[in-house]
Amino acid sequence: MFKVAKPIFPNGYENELNIFATFHAEVYSLKNAEIHIAAADFYKLYVDGTFVAFGPARAAKGYAREDVISLDGFGVGKHKIAVLVSTYNCSSLSTVKQPGFLLAEIVEGENILCATGRDFVGCLPECRVQKTDRYTEQRHFTEVWDLTKTEMTEPSSPVMLKIYSENETPALLDRRAPYPIYETEQINFAASFGKLEYDKTLPVYNRFYQVERLPQNYGVFKRDEIEYHPYEWVQQHKQKKLGGETALPIDLKEGEYAIFDFDKIQAGFLSFSAHSYADSDIIFAYEERGTKDEFSYSSIGLCNAIEYLLASQTDTETMSFEPYVIKNVMVCVKKGRIRLDSLGVVGVAYDTVGVEIPKIEDETLSSVYRGAIRTFAHNSIDLYMDCPSRERAGWLCDSFFTAKVEYELFGKTFTEDAFLENYRLFENDGTYPDGVLPMCYPSEPFFPVSGKGLRFIPQWTMWYIIEVEDYINNRGHSADKELFRKSIYKLLDFYKRYENEDGLLERLPSWNFVEWSVANDWTNDVNYPTNFLYAYTLECVYKIYGDAECLQKCLCVRNTAKEQSFDGSVFLDHSVRDDNGELVRLDHCSEICQYYAVLFADVDLSEEKYNELRRLIFEVFKAEREEPHPEIAEVNAFIGVYLRLETLIRLEAWDILLRDVSEFFGKMEFVTGTLWELRDGTGSLDHGFASYALVAINAALKRLNK
Repeated sequence: MFKVAKPIFPNGYENELNIFATFHAEVYSLKNAEIHIAAADFYKLYVDGTFVAFGPARAAKGYAREDVISLDGFGVGKHKIAVLVSTYNCSSLSTVKQPGFLLAEIVEGENILCATGRDFVGCLPECRVQKTDRYTEQRHFTEVWDLTKTEMTEPSSPVMLKIYSENETPALLDRRAPYPIYETEQINFAASFGKLEYDKTLPVYNRFYQVERLPQNYGVFKRDEIEYHPYEWVQQHKQKKLGGETALPIDLKEGEYAIFDFDKIQAGFLSFSAHSYADSDIIFAYEERGTKDEFSYSSIGLCNAIEYLLASQTDTETMSFEPYVIKNVMVCVKKGRIRLDSLGVVGVAYDTVGVEIPKIEDETLSSVYRGAIRTFAHNSIDLYMDCPSRERAGWLCDSFFTAKVEYELFGKTFTEDAFLENYRLFENDGTYPDGVLPMCYPSEPFFPVSGKGLRFIPQWTMWYIIEVEDYINNRGHSADKELFRKSIYKLLDFYKRYENEDGLLERLPSWNFVEWSVANDWTNDVNYPTNFLYAYTLECVYKIYGDAECLQKCLCVRNTAKEQSFDGSVFLDHSVRDDNGELVRLDHCSEICQYYAVLFADVDLSEEKYNELRRLIFEVFKAEREEPHPEIAEVNAFIGVYLRLETLIRLEAWDILLRDVSEFFGKMEFVTGTLWELRDGTGSLDHGFASYALVAINAALKRLNK
């Protein structure tokens, strides 16, 4: 903890959009020293111009996590400390909205070498352009750097600092999640190069948001305030390839480009070094997919471009402030002339170096396992993220699957500890209905999906309780169960308000979600997958607290939902109210509904009445279904394929399980070295929950190899 340091920030700027501040101090020895540091929203630490760390681990609103990092390796001698802080003050799915601050203290034993509020000088350098496009609706702002004005890590003119009072200081928490490792992947040659030709007829995709325009209070700059639009500039230029593989360094002048291919997806900071022969304007466009011969953007709402302005006759070595997901990079010279000396990605990942990969004879399954480890590592550095690109958001339900991976690999729950603590510490300010938890957190509750504003997912709050039961009873945290009581029982009170005369949940508010398929069109009125999940949620409360009332309610909900849903062969998805207010079951049937029933409604497929359902699961349904069965809607990747894998584990169908994993995930690792959000590759190609594939592989191999 901090001894004398106080939180600081440039006075009057702590609540502004997209502020970049730097803080500087000098110390005369770092032998046996360590830095204690917390910040909002993110910091990068440099010593003598050398990158040391990126942080902090994210926390619930009103809290901040403290990093403790050894600086002993820098030894004796005078050292320059630079801490770069970006604070965004906008709504997003990846951070809470809070005033910017830095809290830092370097200590050697009991000696305080320097501390914020006492020794650090603060600056507002002009090198980062403030008014830029949002990177995505879910994250913050794009990076545009004017390095003609000052270097990123060097001090500029000092500014007056605000020193926060004790009442304004966030409550401090331990980091919990492991510190990430940073490994640089350099690329030594361009895959191709050529000329760029402006073509005003080329279509420009700039739909970064799920609504036509984000409202001003979400945190955006007006279009006429933004000078640089590198993402659009790239799309307005046609590529004319002139040559193939070329080793670095490579000279590029105005109107020329070079494409680089990392072969596998990298998650981290884009880095480069270059010499500029003249005042130059360079754009680095990057993507998760693409070819070596032509660069193109995907259409999943990522403004994947970083722009740098470089002064004439200067050497530049730098990296992006935030991490991104990169497989292909196109370096474009918008103006001037440069010599590109190096290009790389400084990866930031959960340390999986010591993970032992089992011997798997099947090469496809072996590659899927390796891809799952990389995918997990990219998505678990401070909490469980959906992806390290578009959102970097900590979603419930996703976390249920990713948590199993961490425990499978390490027998520990470091990142899950932090993830669940954030949810436990969430305080509703009245924006949500009483008792509700966010669908992803830390985040701001406003989420303009389809223009309807605030969204939460009632079913995802049930997955919270299900994960907590797994965490407490199966991952060694029985002593922590009382920490979760308040959040769990407030959710039970919320659900109770929507129980109908049969005891089933009906017309839950907000965004009802069972999976990304047509099944989600059938969530109105009484949805049976939701009620199967609700029954199991109640059972999990019983398993945690021994609550007999919850067990009794579980049995009632489970039996009633099964009775109403089962048509003699399969389970149907929903019932709706007719004009007389009577509940009428419709004929809509989805594959996902069958998995909800088997997993959460205590359906025993050995019973004769379930013979047809058993046949469908074992002989017809597949992760990559081949046989048409139009009357039963096919699952999508999430969460359908994952519940199918869970079902196959429950049924001990090991050969089928391995077949499905191989067919569904095999092509993904081959293309990107990671596992994807969707089977067709239209979403994120590095998605946290997909790492669950290795849990499924291990489950099968352990049984088959007995």
